[in-house]
Amino acid sequence: MAIEVRVPTILRSYTGGAKIVEGAGDTLIELIDDLDAKHNGLKGRLITAEGGLHRFVNIYVNDEDVRFLGALDAKLKDGDSITILPAVAGGALGFAAAAALMGK
Repeated sequence: MAIEVRVPTILRSYTGGAKIVEGAGDTLIELIDDLDAKHNGLKGRLITAEGGLHRFVNIYVNDEDVRFLGALDAKLKDGDSITILPAVAGGALGFAAAAALMGK
């Protein structure tokens, strides 16, 4: 199963600078685990210690927000396109908070 994942600039240090990477998994959490195995540290920037999505991270499956598709349990299939976007609100202060959360 090949799933294309678009990686935002702020996380590309984990992917060797790649804008797009491929992963596999039947659910979003399985995909994230697969990506983390290939790109160590990526999962920690997406998932909280409690096991949920970070507040300042938006993930889309084929342009649909995963929060409306079952969050980390969202079902995936071969050929899906995943987009990871840092949520930015509140101008520069919001961006600074998002960057701090993402470890930059």
